[in-house]
Amino acid sequence: MNNCGKARAHTNIALIKYWGKADEDLILPMNNSLSVTLDRFYTDTKVTFNPEYTKDTLILNGEEVSDDEANKIYRFMDLVRERSQTSMYAYIESINYVPTAAGLASSASAYAALSAACNEALQLNMSKKDLSRLARRGSGSASRSIFGGFAEWEKGHDDETSYAHAIDANDWENELSMVFVVINDKSKKVSSRSGMSHTRQTSRFYQYWLDHVDEDIQSVKEAINNKDFKHLGEVIEENGLRMHATNLGAQPPFTYLVPDSYLVMEIVHQCREAGYPCYFTMDAGPNVKILTEKKNQQYILNALLQHFKEEQVIASDITHTGIEILE
Repeated sequence: MNNCGKARAHTNIALIKYWGKADEDLILPMNNSLSVTLDRFYTDTKVTFNPEYTKDTLILNGEEVSDDEANKIYRFMDLVRERSQTSMYAYIESINYVPTAAGLASSASAYAALSAACNEALQLNMSKKDLSRLARRGSGSASRSIFGGFAEWEKGHDDETSYAHAIDANDWENELSMVFVVINDKSKKVSSRSGMSHTRQTSRFYQYWLDHVDEDIQSVKEAINNKDFKHLGEVIEENGLRMHATNLGAQPPFTYLVPDSYLVMEIVHQCREAGYPCYFTMDAGPNVKILTEKKNQQYILNALLQHFKEEQVIASDITHTGIEILE
């Protein structure tokens, strides 16, 4: 007997960052975060449970992943088995349309898709809230990829209370887009997990970060409600820079940013000065994401293409679609 499920989840980009865990095992964040879900990057995952399987197997982009590399996925599957009260192992086939570990949040779409596929395969009938809670245990940002558009991840205080929910933007997201500048598509030297742990434990600037996040979240919600692009952009840009500043305040300090990251920031400033408002943000990596209004997207693309190769500059719309169950 086979129990199959297939799902698609899109990646999300945090506009207000999650940086630092209050609980490493449960992946409870130190602060709330707020993101936008994109249509260009996504993960398709098929999960097949079978009582005859003797172990889990992961096929990523057509190639079997070694047990050592897939251990994190297999620990997540143990959690699924515990919650569903099944002993069956699974054959997992995943296609990732996101540059893995390149600062484009591939783990978010991966664990959201895996959670939804398991839910379908085992007929667990989980709500989106509970799917968000489950996905969080694989990757914190995956909690937000259950939803389309804008989403907020509530930090909570235990497993039950830490989950994401959608934010109604009255279709304003249809007028917005995001431009990615892929400066480096290689794996990061400092992972998000180790970076945020080191920063939380040693950075002199970390408490200042925590003291201002709630204010940033509230400001962004007001900007979304008022469809105030300038205010939205100013807050997300400041928040992203503040997160990266905590890394420079760590002992020893480190940074994800490289010279080309700063070049993109300068191009963004030049576009604004020319009357084309756009705002940058960076996650745990060198790549820069630029939030813009669709009507100005081509101008920003043209400005970037004067300095970067065409394959490095990618535009993406915002998707309303959250988790999709595939045939």
